[in-house]
This record gives sequence, C-alpha cells and structure tokens, in this order.
Amino acid sequence: MQRHITLKQFRYFLAVSETASVAAAARMINIAQSAVTKSIQELEDSLGVKLFERTAKGMVLTQDGHRFQVSARKVIAAVAEAGQLERGKPETLSGNLTVGVTSLVAGYYLAELFARFQRSHPSVTISVVEDAPQFLEHLLINGEVDLAIMVSNALGEPQALEVEALTRSPNRVWMASGHALAEKTELTLHECAAYPQVVLEADRVENVMNALWSRHGLRPPVLMRSSSLEAVRSLVGIGAGIALLPDFLYRPWTLDAEHVEARSLRDASPIIDVGLVWRRGSRSRPVVTEFIALAREQSRSHRGR
Repeated sequence: MQRHITLKQFRYFLAVSETASVAAAARMINIAQSAVTKSIQELEDSLGVKLFERTAKGMVLTQDGHRFQVSARKVIAAVAEAGQLERGKPETLSGNLTVGVTSLVAGYYLAELFARFQRSHPSVTISVVEDAPQFLEHLLINGEVDLAIMVSNALGEPQALEVEALTRSPNRVWMASGHALAEKTELTLHECAAYPQVVLEADRVENVMNALWSRHGLRPPVLMRSSSLEAVRSLVGIGAGIALLPDFLYRPWTLDAEHVEARSLRDASPIIDVGLVWRRGSRSRPVVTEFIALAREQSRSHRGR
C-alpha cells in the first residue's frame, strides 16, 4: 500500500541532499538523527526507488534522487508561496523592477525566483541586466539597477551598498572519481597544492581563492583559467586537474557524463556568499521590498526548513 508523502519528509530529504550527511541534516533542522534516517527510509519505501547511495564519503544522490530533489524543491517553494498568499496582500503591486545578475549566478537563482515573483505580481514589469560584478555595482550606485543577485563577498563599494545573503556556500575540492585524492574524505590545502588547478575566473571567486592560497604560503600549478563553469567541470571530470569552488555550483556530472566528486577542506576556507545587493537607502520602494522578501523566503525553502 502506497503511503502519502509528507512535507516533513520533503524537508528532511532536502536537508540531507544539501549536506550529504544525515548527522549534519539533523543538526541543521534541530531534530534527532534517528528521525531523519527513518524519514528517508520511509520516503524511499513509499517511492519505490533508492534516493541515496550510502557511502563512507557521505550520502550521495542517485539519479532518481536528483530527479526527486527538483520536485521536492518545487513542492516546498509552492507551499511557501501559498503561505504568502494566505497572509494576503494589502494592495496590488505594479511598476518596473530592474534586476542585475552575473552569468555565474543566473543559472542557479534566477528562473525560479522570477517565475514566483511574476505569478504573485503580474502587474510588475521585470527587466534583467547581466554583467560582471564590478559593473553591476556601478549600475546599482547610479540607480540604473534596483538590486542585483551576485556573489557578495569582497564588494568593491561596500560603503554604498547593502547586502542580504541568500546562500552561504563553503568551498570544496572537485576531482574526477578516479583521482588519487578521491580516496580521502577530507583534504588539506597542502595536499591540493600538489595537483594542477583548473581555475574559475568569474564573480571574484578566483580572488577569494588566491587570497586563501597566499595566506597558507602556497602557489599550486595552474592548468587553465576559464570563465566557463562547464569548461572547468569538464576538465576536472576527465582528471586533467582539480578545482576549489563554492559548493552551490557543484553538480556530479559533466556535459559528457563524466562523474565529478567533491571533498571537504580540512583547512578553514572562506565562505562564498550569494546575496541580494542594493544601493543603500533604495529599499523603500514596495516592489523592491517585496522582491527581497520573496527571495528570502525562497532561500529558506531551499534549505529545507
């Protein structure tokens, strides 16, 4: 007999999928580890598929698990949106909203957030500007863009801008599944420095990582620098090099179906923040305030809370 799937099971599943650990998920949602384990087992029984591979390296999503993750996020987002509708809106929003975004972040945060905002506020006209971080900052300060979604570490004009983090993403080490470093569950920077690096030149990610290497007195060999995330992922997937990148960018497969694995860093490494950025003092426009509130709500739902 097929059981009903509960919202709690969706949330527990998302917590495990995003932390790759039952223990970490239990800490994140403040519940006993045994309850999370039981919930995942019951969910798999109800669906009749295996969602995770239980390995010594953590909980790894299966292909069915990745498909279910997409559905689970949509369900949680829909519930959050329904709650927002239930609270009601005192007035119908209208007008224009111009949002800036970097190419790196666009594929991860833009589509779902915009779709939800447009469903809730069909009378608002949204325009999107894609540009590099330094140019988006100038557009924000000049009032040409209302707000931007971007990596918000190390802003060039922090005194003129306000930031609200949507995601705080640790850096992990990406490698091919057959790489020598894949034998370990945790790595040090010294271990990583012995291998050629594939460096992503986008959204100041390289600047953050260069500062980390310098702090530890390390200068690893660089195989290639690229502004293309898929190029970086592909080179890592064939074993040409390794990459240190924020976890929100991680996907286990390249476009050529090569498997990419990720390992935690033992050394303290900077957290990469993806956030909303707007000009200080400009948040008072109702359409901007509402977009920020919706982005905040979506961020919470993606964390499985």
